[in-house]
Amino acid sequence: MKRVLITGAGSYIGTSFEKWIASHTSSVATETLDMKGEAWQDHDFHGYDSIFHVAGLAHADVGKVSEEQKRLYYKVNCDLAIACAKKAKADGVGQFIFMSSMIVYGESAGIGKQKIVTKDTPLAPANFYGDSKVKAEEGLRKLECDEFRVVILRPPMIYGKGSKGNYPLLAKMAVKLPLFPKEENQRSMLYIENLCKFVELMVVNEERGIFYPQNREYVRTSDLVAAIAREHGKRIHLTKAFHPMLVLLGKMGGKFGALADKAFGNMVYEKEISEYREEYRVYGFRESVHLTES
Repeated sequence: MKRVLITGAGSYIGTSFEKWIASHTSSVATETLDMKGEAWQDHDFHGYDSIFHVAGLAHADVGKVSEEQKRLYYKVNCDLAIACAKKAKADGVGQFIFMSSMIVYGESAGIGKQKIVTKDTPLAPANFYGDSKVKAEEGLRKLECDEFRVVILRPPMIYGKGSKGNYPLLAKMAVKLPLFPKEENQRSMLYIENLCKFVELMVVNEERGIFYPQNREYVRTSDLVAAIAREHGKRIHLTKAFHPMLVLLGKMGGKFGALADKAFGNMVYEKEISEYREEYRVYGFRESVHLTES
C-alpha cells in the first residue's frame, strides 16, 4: 500500500483526493497535514511514499493586491512548497507531487484568437500568481534526483461539486439569466474526479516529470452554461448579439476587458500532451456537469 501525505488541510483539491481514495481504492492510504504556522516542520515524514502538496494561495484579483500581499503569494506558493519538498527529501520520501497551474503560460487569448499550449510553449506568467508557481517549479526541479521524484501538474480550470473560482460564477448565471453570449471559443477544463484519478495513477506508478491533465473535450463557455441550465430544468437562450460589445471590451482592456477575454477567450492544451498510458478521464463533460450540479 502507498502512503500519501496531503500537505494542505481544508483545500478543495486535497479534500477531494482524500474522498476519492477512500471510496475508490485500497492500494493507497492518505493523511492530511495542516501547513499553517510552523508546527508542520515537526511532523515526521518518514514512511510516506508520496507528498501531495496542495497548500497555496489561489488566483486573486491581481489589480487589487498590495506589495505585501504579493510577497505572501511567493512565501506560500513558492517558499513553503520548496521547504516542504526539502523536508520530504531529507526524510526519505520518494515522490513529491506539486499542484502548479496552466496559468504559468499566461492569460487566455482574446476573443476570436487562438492559444494552443504544447510541450514547446514557453512559460510566460502574466502576473505574480503565475510567477510564484513558476518559481516554485524551478526550485522543486533542482531537488530532483534518482531517489526523489518530482511530479509537476499544470491543470487547466478545475471544477466539480463545491469548487470555487469561475465555475460557480457561471453556474449562477446559468440559473438566473434568460440570455447568454454565444462565442465560438474553446477552453481546456478538468473535472475534479478526473484529476483525483490522475493523481492516484501518479502515486501508484511512481511517476516523475511535468504533466498536463485535462478532460477529453474542449468546452465552449456557452455550452457549459447551457449544460448547467439544463441540469436545473431551465432553458437559456444563447445569442451572438453581444459579440460586438465583447470584442470591443477586449480591445479596450482594463478590468472589464480582462473579464471578457477570461470568460470568452481561447486557451487549450494540445490534446496529445494530456494523454497518459492509463485512462484517467473517468467522466465525460456532460456527466461531470450532472455530478457537479446534482
